[in-house]
Amino acid sequence: MTAEFLMRLDDGMLAYFREIVDEAATRFGISRAEAVARVNERYGRLEIGPCPDLMCHEMPEFWAFGLYLKERPGGKLLPSGDPDEDVDFSAYDIRPAPPEGSPAWTLPYDAA
Repeated sequence: MTAEFLMRLDDGMLAYFREIVDEAATRFGISRAEAVARVNERYGRLEIGPCPDLMCHEMPEFWAFGLYLKERPGGKLLPSGDPDEDVDFSAYDIRPAPPEGSPAWTLPYDAA
């Protein structure tokens, strides 16, 4: 376990998950605390292998989209994170953040 993440990560995967958090916070305008809570809610109970884990076959942007956006039934697939991809956010629903008081929140709510 690290200071912010619930799962055990080697240095390479810690850096990778921090990139996912940075991408989510920047792209979606959420706090770092919320981005970390979303990661913890989704991956906190998983055993993540050392870098390079299977997750590393995708860019951090790909995983950030999955943390924040939810496909609508019969709708478009989630964006891949390709910088040239034009993303219409109105085509997706936003996943709710983990509830306050959840163990997923390891940083103060206002952590930027």
